[in-house]
Amino acid sequence: MEAFLSSTLAVAIAEIGDKTQLLALFLVTKYGRPYVISFGVLLSTLLNHALSAWVGAWLGDKIPAELIPWIISASFVAVAIWLLVPDKEDDDLSKFSQYGPLVATCVLFFLAEIGDKTQIATVILAAQYQTQVAWVIAGTTFGMLIANVPVIFAGKWLMQRIPLKLAHRCAFVLFLLLAFATIAKAYLG
Repeated sequence: MEAFLSSTLAVAIAEIGDKTQLLALFLVTKYGRPYVISFGVLLSTLLNHALSAWVGAWLGDKIPAELIPWIISASFVAVAIWLLVPDKEDDDLSKFSQYGPLVATCVLFFLAEIGDKTQIATVILAAQYQTQVAWVIAGTTFGMLIANVPVIFAGKWLMQRIPLKLAHRCAFVLFLLLAFATIAKAYLG
């Protein structure tokens, strides 16, 4: 259960102000079909994060056990710093919009997640919780939905009320705490 809760919290907070939230806002503005777009987010996130978690668990198996806490901790610090750099909306996203809301959402979300903070966080979390990869996938997917579904349904109203700098700073602190907790758990029991 720790893997699920850590994954959900980490990704939900890291996702605030992310480019995929801007993408969700773009898609709901274009199509106005929040249920279809939410389903597309679910499908693409499940696939992307399942692949990412598998890579993370595989890497966790290949790296010497004594190095894993340090690598995971350093990765959490790197993601924390990365969170302080806000994302920008990509201009070429509209080329997939001709395929309708479900296909456009699935393709665009999958592509937007490649190399994104939340994908990297999924790899890190899966490496940390190697025996609980399914919980990591469920948690990171749930975290994405927690962060994106309100944007899909409340879009512009919500984005005007959430101070993004505060959200990024809170996520920064969370990932620093996760880095510290990883080292503490490994060496303090």
